[in-house]
Amino acid sequence: MNGYSNCSANHTGIWNPYLVLALGIPQLTINITSVIFNCTVIFTRIMTKDLHKPISILFCNLALSDLFTSFSGFWISVLFITNPDITIFGSEDMLAPYALYTASILSTIYNLVSIGIERYLAVAKIMRTRIRVTRNHSIAVVLTNWVLAFLFGCLPLMGWNCLHSEKYSSVLYSPFCVNYLIFIAIPNVVIAFLIPLFTYLRIIIILRKRKLRMKACGQATGTYKSAEIQVARTSIFIWLLALISYAPFFAGVILDATNYQCHSDLYPGIYIFRNCTAMLITINCLGNPIIYTLKNKTLAAKLKALKCISINRLRACTIENI
Repeated sequence: MNGYSNCSANHTGIWNPYLVLALGIPQLTINITSVIFNCTVIFTRIMTKDLHKPISILFCNLALSDLFTSFSGFWISVLFITNPDITIFGSEDMLAPYALYTASILSTIYNLVSIGIERYLAVAKIMRTRIRVTRNHSIAVVLTNWVLAFLFGCLPLMGWNCLHSEKYSSVLYSPFCVNYLIFIAIPNVVIAFLIPLFTYLRIIIILRKRKLRMKACGQATGTYKSAEIQVARTSIFIWLLALISYAPFFAGVILDATNYQCHSDLYPGIYIFRNCTAMLITINCLGNPIIYTLKNKTLAAKLKALKCISINRLRACTIENI
C-alpha cells in the first residue's frame, strides 16, 4: 500500500518536455532496432525451411516473443512521448499496451527456460536412453508458453487493475495494482534465473564427465572440451543479460510495493529509473537473437543461400518464359 490516496489530485503538467524527448527517443530507437533484428531471425528461419528442428522452433518463437515485446514497448514509448502524464497517473489507454508488454515478457522468459531444458535433454541420458525432443513437443511447448503468458499478462484486462482503486495502485506502472506486479514479478524472476542456471550447469557437468571418461580410455577429448567451453560462455552471457535486464525491473517492483510517497515526491528520479528499466528489457530482446541465432557467419551463410535461391528461381522463370 502506498500513500497515493493522500496526495494531490493534480494529474497534469508534471513531465518536463525536454526530459520526455531525452527518454522517449532512445526508447523508440532501441525498440525499432529490436524489431528489425527479430524480424530478421524469423525471416531467415522461415525462408530457409529451418523449422523442422525442434530447437529452431523454440528459437523462432523466442524471436516472435521479443518482437511482440519490442512492438508493445514501441507503443508505450509513443504514448509516453505524446501524453507522458498518463504513464504516471494511469489511464485506461495504458491497460492494453501494458498487458501486451507483460504477456510478451512472460513468453520470452518461458521460451528461454524451454530452450535451456531442450538443450539439457539433448545431451542428458536418463535410464540409458537419450531423451529425444520432437517437433511436435516443441510446438506443444510453444503453445503452452503463449497460453500461460497471455493468461497471466491479460489479468489486468480481465479486471485485476486499479483504475478505480487508487489506494492500491502502482506508482510506477499505474493502473496496474501493486499486488498484481508482485504476483507476476517474484515467481517469474525466480524461474528466469534458477531453471536456466540448473539446466546449463547440468549440461556442463555432463560434458565434463564424458570428457573425463574418454580421457581415461585414452581417446581424444577435443570435441567435448570445445562444447563445454561454448556452453559455459553462452550460459554466462545469458545470465549476465538476464541480470542486467530484469534485476532493475524487479528492484523497481519491490520499491513500488514499499513506497509511501506521492508521485511528485518521486519525480523525476524514480520515473527516469523506470524508463531505463524498460530500455534494458528491450536490450534483452536485442541480445537474445545475437546470442542464440544471429551469429555472423551463420547469418551470412543463410542470407547468401536465400540470395542464391532467388537468383535460381529468376533464371528458371526466365528460361520458362523463353
